[in-house]
Amino acid sequence: MGESKRRKEQLGEKYGQAEPILPWLPITKDQSQQFVKWTTRGAWGGIILVIAFWITLRFVGPGLGWWSLAD
Repeated sequence: MGESKRRKEQLGEKYGQAEPILPWLPITKDQSQQFVKWTTRGAWGGIILVIAFWITLRFVGPGLGWWSLAD
């Protein structure tokens, strides 16, 4: 436990707080990981929506007689 005590004394009030990515950027590593997680989910959601739209446009609409495909 000597290392822990030394680090606590050295860091003072900053001990146990989240560390920023860069000193001049007020974003922590945890916040950046959350951002990556949510943007990845959003990208997959967009891909799924595009695929669903394409399937509807190409197969469902003409199959139900909503419109016909241009040849």
